[in-house]
Amino acid sequence: MPTEFDPMPTEFAPAPLDATLVEIWTDGGCKPNPGPGGWAAILRFGPHERELTGHDPATTNNRMELTAAAAALEALSRPCTVVLHTDSEYVRNGITRWSTGWVRRNWRNASGDPVANMDLWRRLLDAVKPHQIDWRWVRGHAGDLMNERADRLATRARDAGT
Repeated sequence: MPTEFDPMPTEFAPAPLDATLVEIWTDGGCKPNPGPGGWAAILRFGPHERELTGHDPATTNNRMELTAAAAALEALSRPCTVVLHTDSEYVRNGITRWSTGWVRRNWRNASGDPVANMDLWRRLLDAVKPHQIDWRWVRGHAGDLMNERADRLATRARDAGT
């Protein structure tokens, strides 16, 4: 479990509410899928930055994408306004469109089957509760420097765990 990231270190004077903006870039992946995986998150608050990474020896790409987002939000020590950048449409659509229906249907998808990765979706839903989050999808491997950096960190974490 990552340690907390305090977006307003105590050595700073209290700041206006909009000063709690934290930008996060996440990525996760497996090679092969399923197989060994890695995830990464980069958290930025003003001049402060923190990298989080992890791996799993037997997982899926979607699980690593979800883990990256959940771990990043769990690392925040207080409620924040967050812009979370992800190249996973699965994560963005799941959290912004599908999860309400899943919960209403007792964690069943539209076909009536159990929701895949329910444990991580529940973890992510708990992690978002204290925050105001703008979920932004970015195209992977398309030149977004922070997304490319998160991808490199996730790949390095995957490779270090194998």
